[in-house]
Amino acid sequence: MPRELDEWHARTGGYVPRPRFESYAEKYADYFVMQRRDGIIELRMHTGGGPAQFGFGAHNAWGQAWQEIGNDPDNEVLILTGTGEHWLTLPVQDGDAAERTRALMREARPDGFAYEHTYYDAIKLLENFVFGIDIPTIAAINGPSIAHTEVALLCDITLAAETATIVDPHLPTGVAPGDGQQLTLQELLGTKRAAYHLYTGEPIGARQALELGLVNEVLPAGQLLPRAWAIAESIMRSPRSARRLTHAIAQRPWKRRLVDDLGFGVAHEMFGISADRLRG
Repeated sequence: MPRELDEWHARTGGYVPRPRFESYAEKYADYFVMQRRDGIIELRMHTGGGPAQFGFGAHNAWGQAWQEIGNDPDNEVLILTGTGEHWLTLPVQDGDAAERTRALMREARPDGFAYEHTYYDAIKLLENFVFGIDIPTIAAINGPSIAHTEVALLCDITLAAETATIVDPHLPTGVAPGDGQQLTLQELLGTKRAAYHLYTGEPIGARQALELGLVNEVLPAGQLLPRAWAIAESIMRSPRSARRLTHAIAQRPWKRRLVDDLGFGVAHEMFGISADRLRG
C-alpha cells in the first residue's frame, strides 16, 4: 500500500514520506521488540530484554510510538504484549513494592517540565493510542502488572494469561486515580464496582476479569501469543477497508470516554500531587 500511495501522491504534486517500520523499530528498541509479518505488527514491551519496567521514559516513549505505528500504512493489525511473566513491573530494587510504587508515582519532575512529564505524557499515552491507531488492536496480557493495563483494555480484543492481573494502584500509594486505568474500569465494570477497585487497589485476577467482561479469553501462557496471532490472521482475511472501519466502530465508545473523562482525571491526579507537595 505505501508504494501505491507514494506513486499517487507523486503524480498529484508530491508527498511527505510515512514512517517506515525499520526506522521506528530501531528508534523505540529500548522499549519494544517489534516484528511484522504479512501486515500484522507485534509490539512486545521490555526493559533490557526482560519484563518491562515502568518509568517516565517509557511513559513518554509509548505515546510517541503509537503515532508512528499508526501513521505507517503497512501496519494492518496490532498485537501488544509484554515480556516474560509480567506485563509491567517496577525497576528491580530492594524494599516493599507498595512503597516503591508510592515513591515512583510521587517522584519530583524537573523544574519547568512538569507539564511535559506529567499532564502531556499521560494524556498522549492514551490519546495517541485511541485516536492515532486506525487498525484492529489485540492485547495479550502475559502476566501480572503494577499499572497501565488500561492500554490493554483499550484494545479491540483483550486476551489474558492465567496469571494476569488488572489493578489501579493509585490511591493506596497516596495519589488520586486519574490517568486512564480508572476510566477503563468505570466503562467496563460500571460505577459501583469500579469505585471499589479504585479505593482498595484490589487486583482483578484473570478469571475474574473474564467474568466481569474486562478480557475476552483466558489462556495458559504458552498459548497466549499463538492465539493472538491466529485472531489477527483471521482478521486479515477480511477486506482492508472493512477491518479498519470495524476498528473505528469498536473504538467509538472509547473515543467518547477519553474526550469526556481523560483530561478531567489527569488534571485531578496532578492537582492532588501538587497540593501534597505544597503541604510538604
